[in-house]
Amino acid sequence: MQPVLIIAGPTASGKSHLALAAAQEFCGTVINADSMQIYRELRILTARPTPEEEGVVPHRLYGVMDAAERCSAGRWATLASVEIAAAHAAGRLPIVVGGTGFYLKALTQGLSAMPEVPAEARAEAVALRDQLGPQAFHAELARIDPRAGERLLVVDAQRVTRAYEVWLATGRSLSDWQDEPPVPPLPDAHFLTFVLDPPRDALYAACDARFDAMLAQGALEEVRALAALGLDLALPAMKALGVPDLLRHLEGQINLGEAAMAAKQATRQFAKRQSTWFRTQIGPSERVSEQFSESLCQKIFTKIRDSRLTTQI
Repeated sequence: MQPVLIIAGPTASGKSHLALAAAQEFCGTVINADSMQIYRELRILTARPTPEEEGVVPHRLYGVMDAAERCSAGRWATLASVEIAAAHAAGRLPIVVGGTGFYLKALTQGLSAMPEVPAEARAEAVALRDQLGPQAFHAELARIDPRAGERLLVVDAQRVTRAYEVWLATGRSLSDWQDEPPVPPLPDAHFLTFVLDPPRDALYAACDARFDAMLAQGALEEVRALAALGLDLALPAMKALGVPDLLRHLEGQINLGEAAMAAKQATRQFAKRQSTWFRTQIGPSERVSEQFSESLCQKIFTKIRDSRLTTQI
């Protein structure tokens, strides 16, 4: 069996700090499982580890894609599998850390086989969406894939477009593809999963404090540089927490205080959704309902030792 430590939980729960401490304690390699930290242009607003932290132990899949790219759960799981194998080959413990639950589910449980969609099919789907408008485009999807039409909201343009482009590229509906049995990318892996689930009040306070710190560290300038790239606002990186609100400020629509308030609210709402998702979708080896602290690290380290996970490397 191949040992893999997973540290999951909502934003601002202390995952990255715990992962760094665990990597130091157990000779680990930290592997990113956050869908926004994968973009190189968003170090501050996504709370990526600092260059100094990345220099302490190996960090992988942080800032490896341009904001102009899209990263799917399947693509990430493939990249993560390669990094996990590389960590094992180097005699290190892979420590996968992040709050993107679907990425972690793809790694631990697998995804249904999905086709590669050519750029031409994607462009055709986007052009039709722009021509018809969101409502009519959604109706067209519902005609060819009734289950997707029922499941996806009109406002979820990214997923509606994805479902339509799969049909264009393959002649099969996305729902048909999703009916295929999932294929775990690491069938021989032994996962030990910790989900950090601190008290709601403490989590929300951490979200607010972290956004203030981001602004002090230059988040506004980071978004200004991102805006200068002239990217499609529908791209994932352009929807990262804080980006839409700071863009509205840069465009003169709201002041900085209003932008910060909106971003904090969006972050708290997102953290709540993450907490709910992890409670219902992933069965952790251990759920930790405490705020991050040094004593919590030591408790978790004891549980890792007791699991004998590190003896399997």
